[in-house]
Amino acid sequence: MSFALGPALLFCPADRPERFAKAAERADAVIIDLEDAVAPAAKTAARGALIDAHLDPAKVIVRVNALGTADFDVDMATLSQTDFRLIMLPKAESAKKIVRIDTRFEVIALCETARGIVAAEKLAAAPNVVGLMWGAEDLVASLGGTGSRKKGSGYRDVARYARSRVLMAAGAERIAAIDAVHVDIGDERGLRREARDAAASGFQASACIHPGQVETIRAAYRPDAETLAWAHGVLAAAEGERGVFRYEGRMVDEPVLRHARSVLARA
Repeated sequence: MSFALGPALLFCPADRPERFAKAAERADAVIIDLEDAVAPAAKTAARGALIDAHLDPAKVIVRVNALGTADFDVDMATLSQTDFRLIMLPKAESAKKIVRIDTRFEVIALCETARGIVAAEKLAAAPNVVGLMWGAEDLVASLGGTGSRKKGSGYRDVARYARSRVLMAAGAERIAAIDAVHVDIGDERGLRREARDAAASGFQASACIHPGQVETIRAAYRPDAETLAWAHGVLAAAEGERGVFRYEGRMVDEPVLRHARSVLARA
């Protein structure tokens, strides 16, 4: 499985066109946000900025407004006037509705409600869905909770469950899994820990909300020299072996070799 856009995907408000070029330059891809980052009164201007944007469509995701809203319909009409063809669909809950989206567009389904998490497997199987992402804060709010994290600690169990379910659903359909944003911009240590876990668990990318988070995510997804040397070594050793063999004191079989190939792919 590969994901050409990752690993650091940077959100940028659609009503701040002066930031578009810098965001695209700093990150592996930019998520131009027409939804939560734009006030209702500014959405018309934001759509105009999107039409006028001079960005490489191959490096752009556009987060539209939720299906079933008037804003979604206007967003899609706007995108039809551009070359942008990859959308992020917030509050995704219904695969049946997603498959009715204009076939010119590919979809990253954002699972950020209880219904969305429960439907993750169906969403991942929709033919026009190329990736799943999850959202922690919206999810917990949809449950009536007050926060996705324990004070001074990591995610609550419900958030970890949602994260794992989205990852498994995406993996089952061989599509990309994107990890949620780390909202505490000043917590570089926490971001690094979270991004490293995301990479090791099988996520193809992490979203972020500030340019200063980009390099931390990239570094977390990039294998260190020792891991890279191990991957090269074990794959080279496998060329002369049949079946299970021993390498550096460890028994190696096909799953271990797949881990090594994943390391090289991330490098």
